[in-house]
Amino acid sequence: MTAFASDLARTPAHSPPSDRPIAWWLVVCAAMVLAMAVIGAITRLTESGLSMVEWKPLIGILPPLSEAEWNRVFDLYKGTPEFRIFNNRMDLAGFQEIFWWEWFHRLWGQLIGFVFLIPFLRFWIQGRIAPGLWPKLAGLFLLGGLQGVVGWFMVKSGLVDQPNVSHYRLALHLGMAILIYGLLLRTALGLFDPLPLAGWRPEAAGLRRHARWALGLVAVTIVWGAFVAGSRAGYAYNSFPLMEGHVIPPEIGTLTPWWHNPFENTAAIQLIHRALALLSGLAVLLLTARVLLTRLPGRAGAAALAAGAMVLAQIGLGIATLLTVVWIPVAAAHQAGAILVVSTLVWLLHELRPVRR
Repeated sequence: MTAFASDLARTPAHSPPSDRPIAWWLVVCAAMVLAMAVIGAITRLTESGLSMVEWKPLIGILPPLSEAEWNRVFDLYKGTPEFRIFNNRMDLAGFQEIFWWEWFHRLWGQLIGFVFLIPFLRFWIQGRIAPGLWPKLAGLFLLGGLQGVVGWFMVKSGLVDQPNVSHYRLALHLGMAILIYGLLLRTALGLFDPLPLAGWRPEAAGLRRHARWALGLVAVTIVWGAFVAGSRAGYAYNSFPLMEGHVIPPEIGTLTPWWHNPFENTAAIQLIHRALALLSGLAVLLLTARVLLTRLPGRAGAAALAAGAMVLAQIGLGIATLLTVVWIPVAAAHQAGAILVVSTLVWLLHELRPVRR
């Protein structure tokens, strides 16, 4: 009887009904962030990101509505390095084609802000936000606002001297998007299912460490993917598994001083991204095997299987992106795949998290 009572006390409690609307709202926000990352990838791949040279939060939601306004924003674009070096023969119709993607990218970012802020205020006024949850939600909103500033900081780097954004700032922008997405998803899962079953098992502690390392490797791989995108390294060495016939291309160390190569040399950047992808993929697959062999209760096994399947798909998408010379539909799917790998690992970490007594 005592043992039964102990097991009953350890049964995880599900979220009260008042928390579920908040959890679903956060899931919607996370889905919008995922879509934002894909829209951002398409904007970059279509070379549309530098078409808007003004930053007007809120009032910039409206696109040009008259021919005079179109000519005004086009004249501003004509003063950019991208126009002078690459697009000096572009007419207004060509400018409008690249303008719409960047406008939609910024519009979507502001929509995320509204979708987050309005329900947040409503839940707060209604008194449905627990004291411990309020700082997390406020912090997420501030992170979202900071992400907008970082996005403009990134765009400005391509409007001064060089017709490309800094790949360091691009990596920062993408890294912040992944952080915001992961925090949104983790918070939502905590509201749906506060006490996952697997957290009771002592084996979960070692698996948690493994999962954190795997997630960290995936995050670094994604950041290096931003280096690849920003430096256009994906357009070089479009073969696999060798890089134009080499395991290690001879151009890998041509820059001086040597420590510039991992961050500035396209051959080194792509090689490091490949190595990180394989290493993080191996870490996730080993984690999947360990979780399945441990036979944990609850949904930990399902989360581990999802992580393993998604990382294999993501490696395949990465190879396809190379072989198709960064074909936009495949490259955009690769961007989405990276976030879905993060999703499965955040889910698995949720299932493995310790239960506070």
